[in-house]
This record gives sequence, C-alpha cells and structure tokens, in this order.
Amino acid sequence: MGSTAGIKNGLSIDVEDWFCVSNFKHAIKYEDWDNQELRVVKNTSRILDLLSKHKVKATFFVLGWIAERAPELIREIHRQGHEIATHGYSHTMITEMTRETFGEDLKKAIDITGRCTEGVILGFRAPSFTVTPKTTWALEVLLENGIRYDSSIFPVSGHPDYGMPDSPLGVHEVIPGLVEAPLTVSEVLGKRIPCGGGGYFRLFPYALTRFLMRKCNAQGRPVIFYLHPWEIDPDQPRVDLPVIKRFRHYNNLDKTFGRLERLLGDFEFTSIRNVIGI
Repeated sequence: MGSTAGIKNGLSIDVEDWFCVSNFKHAIKYEDWDNQELRVVKNTSRILDLLSKHKVKATFFVLGWIAERAPELIREIHRQGHEIATHGYSHTMITEMTRETFGEDLKKAIDITGRCTEGVILGFRAPSFTVTPKTTWALEVLLENGIRYDSSIFPVSGHPDYGMPDSPLGVHEVIPGLVEAPLTVSEVLGKRIPCGGGGYFRLFPYALTRFLMRKCNAQGRPVIFYLHPWEIDPDQPRVDLPVIKRFRHYNNLDKTFGRLERLLGDFEFTSIRNVIGI
C-alpha cells in the first residue's frame, strides 16, 4: 500500500555508531571512540539489504569519523545508488562549537567522506539537530562550503538540545540559496508531535507513527524520516545511563528493524535530494 496521494517521502540514515550519540558523551569520551566495538558496518549493511529488497533509495548522512574508519562501507552505499550527505566529522553539537570550529569540522567531514564517492556532497544534517535559534549562523557556513540543503531543523519545542518551534513544517528556503528539509512533525489539536523517526519511531506505537505520517501526506507534505544503524541493534554494549536517557536509547531496539520493514511497505520513499528536486 503506497503513501497517501502517491507522495514520496524522504528516507535518511544517520551513519554513526552506538558510542557516537550525544547521550553517551559523558560516559564515553570522544578520545575513547577508537577503543569501542565498531558495529556500524554490520548494522548499516542490514539496512542496505532491506532497502534493496524494497527497491528504495535513501540519503545517508555519514559521520566523517566513520567514513575515515570504514571507507568501504561508504563506497558500498554509494555503489548501491544511495545519496551520500554529511553528518559532520566528530558529532559535536553545533551549540557547543564556534563558527570557526564548525567550519573546520564540516570541511574535514566533506573532504574525508567525499573521497568515498564520485559525486558532490550537497546535504548536511547537524548532530542532534542542533541548528537552533542560537546557531542559525551555521547555515551561512554550510553555503560557504557548497552545501545546497540542510535537514537539521526540528520544528518543535520542549527538547533540551534542539528545536525551532516557529519554523515552517514543510521544505522551504531557509536562507537565500539553502533549502531546509525539516524533520517531520504533525500538528494535532494545535500541538506539534514528532513522527519522523529515531527515538519517536521506537517509543511511539507503530500505528500512531503511521497515522501521523499519513496525516502529513494527506496535507501534501512529504515526511522526512530518519534512523540510525544502532537503532536496529539490540545486542549493542550497554552503558550505565540515567533512567530517562537509558529508556530513550535502549527501549524497543529489538522492534525497530521489523517496524522499518513495515514502514517501507506502507509508504513510498526516496532520497531527500529527490524530494527537494536538486
């Protein structure tokens, strides 16, 4: 069953490993990443096989740190016809960087990831969606480095790390020359409810996600959906975290892969670049 009105939604995979997430930054220091078990190749390969089975192309926002250590994985993603975009290099939140350090991180990511592809990298997604009202200067840095579209803005309120509650819900030109493909939320009774993947996809009942996504499609709005390879990996190492963060990270990891397969049957997907039309 295709999506409402035949709308093609944007499917994106943020290629990072289980220890890269911001929730872990106090438990696993960046300097210790090389000492952790690298599981991203196996998990991303499972996703690639699933996408091939359903004949779906997606956008892979690749962390430069991963591309540096697993270049063959990135080449394989590219070989299979998916879009390669960038997720920065070090997964440092923009809210913790200056304009200069962000520019350096972005250039390094584009350089390293670009070596694995034959095409130009046009898309960017900020770690933890940290293009916020305080970091809109980052959009100008993206343009300066050849990025044509961003997919970092979450048009919600109430999250401690991200959110631009007054931002438009649909694809739009956020500054001259740069298109924004915001993470998807659905408006219900005046409230904006995220329904575009990640933890929301794992924590909400699948039927609720499907309902909200169909609502967006019925309004003529494509969904921008995201997932991380570690979210299909219930066997990943466990880190001692506060209760809420532990719940957010580990709950329903054993259900995500099956839900993703259902999603690919219930909706039509393509790369974000194709949704935008650039």
